[in-house]
Amino acid sequence: MSVQAATPAPSVTGTERRGLTVRTVLWHVAVTALVLVLMYPVLWLVSSSFKPADEVLSNLALLPDHGTTSNYSQVFGGVAGYSVWQYFGNSLLVSGLAVIGNVLSCALAGYVFGRLKFRGRGPLFAFMIATIMLPHHVVLIPQYIIFQKLDMVNTFWPLVLPKFFATEAFFVFLMVQFVRGLPKELDESATIDGCGPFRTFWYVILPLLRPAVITTSIFTFIWTWNDFFSQLIYLNDPSKFTLPLALQIYVDQTSQSAFGPMFAMSVLALVPIGLFFVAFQRFLVDGVSTSGLKG
Repeated sequence: MSVQAATPAPSVTGTERRGLTVRTVLWHVAVTALVLVLMYPVLWLVSSSFKPADEVLSNLALLPDHGTTSNYSQVFGGVAGYSVWQYFGNSLLVSGLAVIGNVLSCALAGYVFGRLKFRGRGPLFAFMIATIMLPHHVVLIPQYIIFQKLDMVNTFWPLVLPKFFATEAFFVFLMVQFVRGLPKELDESATIDGCGPFRTFWYVILPLLRPAVITTSIFTFIWTWNDFFSQLIYLNDPSKFTLPLALQIYVDQTSQSAFGPMFAMSVLALVPIGLFFVAFQRFLVDGVSTSGLKG
């Protein structure tokens, strides 16, 4: 038996080590500079929320010359006769119901298209994917007429009810790609144990869809929280307004542009989105990387 001598690892010279260190430092400096450029609008928004009214446009520096919290005091004092917490509650209610409806309906639709075999599955799936290219404004008038006939205008139903019918083709496609990556032996084992399609979905498939479910939840929450157009169309009562609409009310009810309080309320509206994203960032990356959407 012949014994081969182990090949010694190549040694790194001092010059090569210094070159590697320089490249690493330059890379980190470039990335940090890029992050600062991208974050500058957000930093300027936060800084401007602490500036007096006469300093918002005259002082373009990040740090205010005379910092003040009066903008936040004015916001917490109420907008159009209603507390800012009421607008927060409306936004949380609409966003929370939208997340629940979108997750349940899209996960169920993804399981049906990804696992079950039925006549017309291919054309129906292709038609569903084609709706991604359909602009929202095309169906806005027919939807408004339907909700008006159902006497649901000026309620939260037009904003949350479509989410329970798997109308978001992007998230259905996300679920389908994830379901197709799960072993079919799981379904067969559940069938042997006496589970039907729904029990197989609920007890076997849905728990394994956690990365895709969290990804859907994050995007649905952010998109619904920031939605302005749909809420402007369907909501007329100020007591039902969400934060984006409350911002518009605050600007319209003043005789002059009150940028400071408007920026302060914008910062408050950004806080839940930032916390929601930070809390589930790891699951977002896992969901995108394991569902066939990576590049």
